[in-house]
Amino acid sequence: MSKAKAIVIVESPTKVKTINKILGDKFKVVSSMGHLIDLPKSSLGVDIEKDFEPSFIVVRSKAKVLAQLKKDTEKAKEIYVATDPDREGEAIGWNLIGQIGKDKKIYRVTFQEITKDAVLKAFEHPREFDQKLISAQVARRVLDRIVGYKLSPVLWKKVGSRLSAGRVQSVALRILVEREREIKKFVPQEYWQVAVDLKKEGYTDILTASLERIDKEKFELANQNDTNGIVEEIKKQDFVVSQVSEREVKRNPNPPLITSTLQQEAFNKLKFNAERTMRIAQELYEGVELGNGETVGLITYMRTDSVNISQEALLKLRDFIKTNYGQKYLPDEPNKYKSRKSAQEAHEAIRPSNVLRSPKDLERFLNPDQQKLYTLIWNRFVCSQMTPAVYKYKKIEITAGRFLFGASGSDLIFDGFLAVREDDKEESPADFSHYAQGDKMNLSEVKSTQHFTKPPARYSDASLVKALEEDGIGRPSTYAAIIQTLVYRNYVVRERGYFTPTDLGMLICDLLVEYFPKILDIGFTAHMEENFDLIEEGTLAYASLLNEFYQPFKEELEYAENNIEKQHNFIDKKCPLCGKQMVMKWGRRGKFLSCSGFPHCRHAESVTLGIKCPNEGCDGELVERKNRRGQTFYGCSKYPKCNYLTNELPKGSV
Repeated sequence: MSKAKAIVIVESPTKVKTINKILGDKFKVVSSMGHLIDLPKSSLGVDIEKDFEPSFIVVRSKAKVLAQLKKDTEKAKEIYVATDPDREGEAIGWNLIGQIGKDKKIYRVTFQEITKDAVLKAFEHPREFDQKLISAQVARRVLDRIVGYKLSPVLWKKVGSRLSAGRVQSVALRILVEREREIKKFVPQEYWQVAVDLKKEGYTDILTASLERIDKEKFELANQNDTNGIVEEIKKQDFVVSQVSEREVKRNPNPPLITSTLQQEAFNKLKFNAERTMRIAQELYEGVELGNGETVGLITYMRTDSVNISQEALLKLRDFIKTNYGQKYLPDEPNKYKSRKSAQEAHEAIRPSNVLRSPKDLERFLNPDQQKLYTLIWNRFVCSQMTPAVYKYKKIEITAGRFLFGASGSDLIFDGFLAVREDDKEESPADFSHYAQGDKMNLSEVKSTQHFTKPPARYSDASLVKALEEDGIGRPSTYAAIIQTLVYRNYVVRERGYFTPTDLGMLICDLLVEYFPKILDIGFTAHMEENFDLIEEGTLAYASLLNEFYQPFKEELEYAENNIEKQHNFIDKKCPLCGKQMVMKWGRRGKFLSCSGFPHCRHAESVTLGIKCPNEGCDGELVERKNRRGQTFYGCSKYPKCNYLTNELPKGSV
């Protein structure tokens, strides 16, 4: 009789194939399909009176998966839990073992990349489960459950059904709403700039220089009258070159990518939103078929806030740079970067699992999105350990009475890390070689231009993730989910990559800020994130954190339930069934009209856009909808009688 195989449990079915090939016949790799054990959906699932003890149960939809896992592990004497190398992965594995791990040897293995070397090394050094990691994750889960399940019903009663509030998502919404209000109250300020076109005697080329100082001070020209006076004065001056200078300026490479900077770079360079970026990164991490039956994880774990690089990967990278670019592109000592204070230092930055796999080599194995993101990660990693680029910065200053003008330019004299990133070079060539101090210049023209200050920009995926990270809101694994929830709940809309709060989002934010000031306080939310880190470090008890949070939250909750007035938004329309006034309400898919007599009268209507349905013979109007991913589309109000659907409004309709 053959010996029972050791069982390896991973989260994703995609990993099964990759890891199975690495470990061979002595192991059987199975998938938990994500979370199998969680708090119940139908109740709070937390006993507040018993030190916030959670009641984890088997997720109903995963009962068959658990039954199969029990069958797979029934005869196995050894179980290896290889879920993701973070708090959530630790907790997923621990909860699962409580269901299937009795009387068996249980080992925890983690690896930052799904490659043969990394996986085999992890299995040579299994460890115990880290209870501090688990406690930190459970604390986050319980805290978020308490906020969601206590706060959301207040919104249902006072605003509308199927709304939600969350500990972190509501703070993110506040950031977006406050920016939108800054934009709306912004008043453009007029300002003027002045430049001159000059020629040196005996030369035909024109030097354009900008006005930089008046009486050796910075200045503001706020209107055309003041500017015209300055222009007339400038015309009367003699122009003399007062200084010509050159200096070398180094441009250092950026650190390798972490979750937040990956999402920012992917938006800025590829126009990928956060959810799309993380989905593609997951595919690259879990494994891609490279031919000959070989499936390999191409990048390290993509949920990380650490810029660390393993010593092995660093040595391999330095050798690659020296071999492929030359000694002058390799620093004498490795470049060092500092992670944020809260970073989990055991993790690595996001990097290629093997730097020798260049983007060009992998092009035939990857789809276009995978190729673009892998190239972004590979380039950033290689650049991070190369020498700086060096520019020659040149400046010429011209004095004209009490006015100082300047012109500048830069030439790249050594590309350094930019040898990898040709598209990232920034040059503004200027030849000042024929100018010298004391040269007299002839005025050709004085040019004045009017400008207006611009309002702050709306947040994009990139800038919102950056703001959340800088404020200490959320963690790497949460950024994409936060954004997706706000869009899905119709609290914000994403227009050309930038977020605009909806009327509903504004209303929800205002209510929460007024009645739950502590929950919506950015500093308090960041403090709670730091406390999760303290639980992980073993310096703060689980119950202490939850008690600190719950008592003031309970007081705010009771006050809100007693004092928030029911939000009625009556419109000038009667219900066709009972004659009562219709009201505007908000649901998960957007605005709709409902009878104020609900629930006794259940008549409801879509809010139309006043645009006739393009289908011939249809007398309906278009309505705005949201799909399950929170994306906007437009359909006919007569659906399902008329099934017209479009992602864009007909031309000329707006």
